[in-house]
Amino acid sequence: MESLVKQLKAMGFTEYEAKSYVALVKLGAVTAYQVSKDSGIPRARIYDTLKNLIEKGIVLKEEKNDGAVYSPLPVDVFLEKAQSTWETNYQSLSKKLKELETTEEKPDNRVLTLKEKTTIASYCKSLIKKAQKRIIISMWDDMYEELRKDLDEVDENIQIQGITLHVNEPVKGVDLHRITHFTEAPTSKRWFILSIDAKEMIYGSSLDDRELAFYTDDPVHIYLLEDYVWHDVLVNRLVRKSGDNLEEWISTERKKFFMED
Repeated sequence: MESLVKQLKAMGFTEYEAKSYVALVKLGAVTAYQVSKDSGIPRARIYDTLKNLIEKGIVLKEEKNDGAVYSPLPVDVFLEKAQSTWETNYQSLSKKLKELETTEEKPDNRVLTLKEKTTIASYCKSLIKKAQKRIIISMWDDMYEELRKDLDEVDENIQIQGITLHVNEPVKGVDLHRITHFTEAPTSKRWFILSIDAKEMIYGSSLDDRELAFYTDDPVHIYLLEDYVWHDVLVNRLVRKSGDNLEEWISTERKKFFMED
């Protein structure tokens, strides 16, 4: 019941309104006293709460000889009404915000901090849909699987390039990173980079790690990180092409460069 109340509150209902509607769905046509008793809403507040729900068209009131009886709007009707309202609000909000976005003066190039898994994933999916010519990625399997459907949908019209690790059948144009001692070490950090049209980029740690990422439209950031991805792709291609065992040499040189013991 608690989760239902939270979801209804997310739709704009107060806690008392949400609890009242849930109680009515469970009980059917009952008195205000019965709603109060089942939901835990104080009797002093239940009548105002039910009145608000009646005005919203969510609760129906029937006057009888022995008092009023309240019943919920049938669930199917309620859900249809909620969906219709949400879609209408979404269309209106989308139009107004996009108009505002195109008319307002843009700030200087910036780097913004993004937090929370769903926010970061949604931002990435939005960028993928926004791409016009090219997408560059560097990511491990967890992030790739989060975005796989979105990448597949644009693959026919957008050039996707980059590198992935532990991914089965990435889109064409994306290389598979070689397996090394470094990639398999428990201490290795999982990062991702997603860049579109060399104009916008999101980069950060694994969504299951820190739930922290950064958005930027700064050309210096974008150039440096796209160049990093290219060098990673290049090294992997050279190792595959070379007949020599370069892996041990690369590992040694990396430790020297980063002053690792």
